[in-house]
Amino acid sequence: MRVLSGVQSNGKLHLGNYLGAMKQHIHLQRDNECFYFIANYHSLTTIQDATLLRQLTCDVALDYLAFGLDPDKANLFRQSDIPEVAELAWILSTVTGKGLLERATSYKDKIAKEIAPSMGLFCYPVLMAADILIYKSDVVPVGKDQTQHVEMAADMAGHFNHAFNCEVLKIPQIRLNQAHVVPGLDGQKMSKSYGNTINLFDPPKKVRKQIMGIKTDSTPVQDPKNPETCNVFAIYKLLATSDEVEQLEQAYRRGGLGYGEAKQQLFDVVERELGPARDKREQLEADPDYVEDVLTTAAHRARAVAGKVMAEVREVCGLLVGKETHRG
Repeated sequence: MRVLSGVQSNGKLHLGNYLGAMKQHIHLQRDNECFYFIANYHSLTTIQDATLLRQLTCDVALDYLAFGLDPDKANLFRQSDIPEVAELAWILSTVTGKGLLERATSYKDKIAKEIAPSMGLFCYPVLMAADILIYKSDVVPVGKDQTQHVEMAADMAGHFNHAFNCEVLKIPQIRLNQAHVVPGLDGQKMSKSYGNTINLFDPPKKVRKQIMGIKTDSTPVQDPKNPETCNVFAIYKLLATSDEVEQLEQAYRRGGLGYGEAKQQLFDVVERELGPARDKREQLEADPDYVEDVLTTAAHRARAVAGKVMAEVREVCGLLVGKETHRG
């Protein structure tokens, strides 16, 4: 089975990225053909600083490798190393109705947060569809907030196949992660744009400070507390063992547990999860040539697949490409 997913290089990756996507991606490499791209084209909608974008792109690669992505089992590459993606995005835009894009909830949400309404942001679902369809992906693991984009990709594939009377583009399936929504420090979804994150590779002292800043109610220490409405517990149960979750839940319900103590327990399980990866990341950061080799080798594999799909797309569209300029 071919699995496709991507992650934007628009800021430090955080616990929400890890639990909502990265952890699942690493697991899927065991038994599947995986293509994971660093979405630096997408990141241009918010990052217009060349030095920063290059650094953030490298950071994503380091983070994935630190958590155990195996370059022999999964392909991790930069989106911009596959120019055919942009070509397919244009072709898809010619068969995609404006109304479909206007219904994109993520676009509306970003505009509501006063992010500049650029055409890149508006056409984000078209580029994402190209990312998915150019590899004939079987499954796209995403968080709940991204399901609409995969559904739109399926719609665009259908529009293209119908318009050109073909079956060139494969309809992808959605795979939701169990931890598809991770609450942030304020209870909203953990997101860089909300500034409510627990960053993956900040120093332990800073991570603890972030955790201690999680918003809670004013229930006195001695009183019972409802774990189902507590942001601290919501994050804890995504990381702790079933026995640990049960023990903390009982402590909430019987009273005598302060939120400070609960936050310390959360920090302990976060550090247990992140500590080994932090050490590995430091080793990888000292060997930039290795990281670059991982990205370029995977890009060659990905582009070989993308080139074949684009050859089929051009053929059914009637687009002729001279032999000397053919990129497939």
